[in-house]
Amino acid sequence: MRADPSGSARPRRAVGAVCGVVAAFAGLAVAELVTAAVRPESAPVTAVGAAAVDLTPVAVREWAIGLFGTANKAVLTLGIVVVLAVVAAGAGLLAVRRPPAGIAVAGGFGLLGAVAALSRPEASWQDALPSLAGGLTAAAVLGLLVTAAARPRPAGSPPGGAWAMDRRGFGRLVVGVLAVSSAAGLAGRRLGAHGSAGATASRAALVLPRPAVPAPPVPAGADLRVPGLSPFLTPVKDFYRVDTALVVPRVDAGAWRLRIHGEGLPRPLILGLRELLARPLVEHDITLTCVSNEVGGPYAGNARWLGVPLADLLREAGVRPPSRGGPADQLVARSVDGMTLGTPVETVMDGRAALLAVGMNGAPLPFAHGFPVRMVVPGLYGYVSACKWLTELRLTTFAAYDAYWVRRSWAQQAPVKTQSRIDTPRPYTALRPGRVAVAGVAWAQHRGIRRVEVRVDGGPWQEARLGDADGVDTWRQWVWHWEATAGPHTLQVRATDGSGTVQTGVRSGTVPDGATGWHTVRVNVPALG
Repeated sequence: MRADPSGSARPRRAVGAVCGVVAAFAGLAVAELVTAAVRPESAPVTAVGAAAVDLTPVAVREWAIGLFGTANKAVLTLGIVVVLAVVAAGAGLLAVRRPPAGIAVAGGFGLLGAVAALSRPEASWQDALPSLAGGLTAAAVLGLLVTAAARPRPAGSPPGGAWAMDRRGFGRLVVGVLAVSSAAGLAGRRLGAHGSAGATASRAALVLPRPAVPAPPVPAGADLRVPGLSPFLTPVKDFYRVDTALVVPRVDAGAWRLRIHGEGLPRPLILGLRELLARPLVEHDITLTCVSNEVGGPYAGNARWLGVPLADLLREAGVRPPSRGGPADQLVARSVDGMTLGTPVETVMDGRAALLAVGMNGAPLPFAHGFPVRMVVPGLYGYVSACKWLTELRLTTFAAYDAYWVRRSWAQQAPVKTQSRIDTPRPYTALRPGRVAVAGVAWAQHRGIRRVEVRVDGGPWQEARLGDADGVDTWRQWVWHWEATAGPHTLQVRATDGSGTVQTGVRSGTVPDGATGWHTVRVNVPALG
């Protein structure tokens, strides 16, 4: 590029950065268009994000979940886009001085996306196409823009600014690139939405059979109806979601298949959704808990699940638990996105309400919670039991295979620990002196809750009133009325499970098998007058 006599480099740097960012936008738009012909998970930002999740140390991942909650995926995606914009601007700055090097950087980012896409466990060669197309587009557009920016002004045009270039022609070219790119990106979005329309229609058309064994009505006293207390049954819109899927898989119910195979089975059992729904369905109220849930955290929810008893299906396939001579002690569930979770075969077949769930709170599973079929096993943390978007069950051993999270420092087997939580009052609330309802929930799935106790400022434990029990697999609400006096106060809660074991007060983090400790809430009661 030609500098004017003043020698100012600012316009040149600004134009270079614009060239890079516009080229990256064009590359992402074309990648979006190609993604519509492959699958949503192959998009460059999604592929890079998924690879980043895989490579992130456990401590960093848990920190992100604690800081951002269920918005951690959106934060990760935004971070990738910001980094891409910075790299693109840098490539543009390099290209105005050394065009081949800058163009190579732009194309190299597409290659990085292709490598990330191919690193996924369920990847095929087509998954590399969106990133490769986007990288080639970004490189070509960057070369085009840099060449146009270097073209001098037409002879006789009035001087303007510190850099000799045809600004009007360059501006028209940038606008044209942005317009074409936007059209390509919008077309990709619409085609992608059209591609998932079949899955959406299949869910909308699905009518769940009535359960052969319906769940009994929730006891009238199970929900204490205290303001600020979590409802006994968690609405679907409020049910927590913790997984690694940056794009929620949208599976067509008509095309869904489940394959059951592995050690001890003479032949695979393959089922479609219609065959699964033809079996007797049962209903159970079950509380699920994520191992990433800190003491007092929000990653627990209670729902009414409809599904097929998993143990019955395994027995039909020829599975025997280890206690009866079966060769496999681990059931590895695989999701359509390649996620693997390992569940003890003995636990699944010990008589508890382990389900292949198809319904949640009276409706088909939402896509975000695993439509069309997911696993639900009460008493185990979700990372070893609650596989969403289920497509495969494989019988193996814990010695032979480590599932996804076990390879990342989590425990192989993870029964849910007894926990209790104060929902109200909220931390650091200013309360009025007098009678205050301290309330929350406690859970110890498959053991049940026998007692909940509360104490103030390290004083004696006071027994709370429990809501009615709805079996041993759900949480129980509790409430204790406190005569609050002026001053700062510390509230603590602990639970005793159905086996008589008292919740430990020893504080530990979530890794490797769930947090422990008493939930502590600090409040203030200002003096009146």
